[in-house]
Amino acid sequence: MTDLLIKNVRVVTPERDEPVAADIAVRHGQITEVAPGLPPGADVIDGQGKLAFPGVVDAHQHWGIYNPLPDDAATESRAAAQGGVTTALTYMRTGQYYLNKGGPYSDFYPEVLAQADGRAYVDYGFHLAPMSSAHIAELPELIEKYGVASFKIFMFYGGHGLHGRSNDQSRFLMLPDGERYDYAHFEFVMRGVQAARERFPDLADEISLSLHCETAEIMTAYTKLVEDSGELSGLAAYSASRPPHSEGLAVFIASYLAHETGLANINLLHLSSRKALDAAVRMAAAFPHIDFRREVTIGHLLASVETASGLGAKVNPPIRPQEDVEALWEYVLDGTVDWVVSDHACCREELKFGEPRDDVFVAKAGFGGAEYLLPGLVSEGRRRGLPYGRIAALTAWNPARRYGLRSKGMIAPGYDADIALVDPDRTWTVRAAESESAQEYTPFEGFELTARVTDTFVRGHHVLDAGKLAGRPIGSYIARPGVH
Repeated sequence: MTDLLIKNVRVVTPERDEPVAADIAVRHGQITEVAPGLPPGADVIDGQGKLAFPGVVDAHQHWGIYNPLPDDAATESRAAAQGGVTTALTYMRTGQYYLNKGGPYSDFYPEVLAQADGRAYVDYGFHLAPMSSAHIAELPELIEKYGVASFKIFMFYGGHGLHGRSNDQSRFLMLPDGERYDYAHFEFVMRGVQAARERFPDLADEISLSLHCETAEIMTAYTKLVEDSGELSGLAAYSASRPPHSEGLAVFIASYLAHETGLANINLLHLSSRKALDAAVRMAAAFPHIDFRREVTIGHLLASVETASGLGAKVNPPIRPQEDVEALWEYVLDGTVDWVVSDHACCREELKFGEPRDDVFVAKAGFGGAEYLLPGLVSEGRRRGLPYGRIAALTAWNPARRYGLRSKGMIAPGYDADIALVDPDRTWTVRAAESESAQEYTPFEGFELTARVTDTFVRGHHVLDAGKLAGRPIGSYIARPGVH
């Protein structure tokens, strides 16, 4: 007996450019059949001809960075559901921000799991950043005991702060005495991740390392140049202070280190410029034995320094000039980009803006945006000729496969009933006041989108119903391959 039947929808899957009319049958949280004219279940929902996308696997969020983790897990997962997100993978590390403590992950990570438990409206998992040599030794346990299959390096942290210049990174990162967060540490992290892949050969394809690619020394020097000249202000100044060639250089360094260490699974995160993507393409050609994946954010695809709404759009790497936005779309359309994410980091107004309020260099970096991920990509992507099937691959299938989410990313029998219904003909204006996020502003304020998520299902649970949050938090922690 079918628990739920979603009838009269146009099903979008990554292997076909265009959707196919069908019904979707669900039992015990999984899809059992996808075909036209299926018999009704205990619960029948008429999709009214809307697009049925695989629930978005938003592979880049930050819960708990500026707000307590339990609060973010609740409010920001609600915003995620508004954007068709059914699984959120959120980055976590020791040090200032997040839980504001150091120490081993064996102590730290159970607290992370406890704080998020029972709070989220969507399923979730965590990427972890090995900040110390002791963390590298913990990688096998994190994989086998907790199902953490993905790790991260912040390449600029060694000599540049989260929001700008910093002269005290060791205290910021809460590093043990005598340790540095530098290129040597990055190399040893790569060797540790590769050793873990060799230790768990059946899981190796789903164990990977992600990199935030910016170069501290370049950014520090250019920040001084931009501030001293006084010619630029706002988002344009911040983009110039963290120039695109800083991204490109970091991509080159990371790629050679991956080659040196034999680490084959590398994810290049939130590439924001033509130079960054060009560097990524060049490195893939130079090192064909490395399986590079390339990520961009919906923020960098929708907003530019010319169009974003105010300093709330400060983020790392920066929002760029429109010419870089156009370049990113070229790489999305030609297949170079592997997935699109939100990089959602809720930063409330009282914390976001410093004094003076109009100084971009004292504002905090990061903003929310998961609620605009799927509607934004459908709106702008379709305008530019991006097929629906490619949107499903970019938002669900590709990140699910890379990150070991074996039951996610596809509308087909045997997969979780994670589904987003989208009205592709609904024109609306973005207003922060309509978001479920705790953030009071958005860089996309006033943007006009032409598609809207109306309903979101997480394992068959109707968490967004006709645009409104429904029911209770049913999101579960997803332990990825490695838990036995």
